[in-house]
Amino acid sequence: MIEALGVIETTETDHVVRWDGTMLYVEHDVFHNGQLVHSKYKRRVSREVARALSDMLREHH
Repeated sequence: MIEALGVIETTETDHVVRWDGTMLYVEHDVFHNGQLVHSKYKRRVSREVARALSDMLREHH
């Protein structure tokens, strides 16, 4: 739908994985045609990334 409207969506992130007590996420600033439309939008990390992080923490703790 966005493509059909001629909207180009881009994002910027600091790639820091955060935990809010419920989910693991990375904050993104979302832009449409260069204009900020969402600041600090929470994008949930994939199940695979969550498992990999869990495994790494288990090995080093």
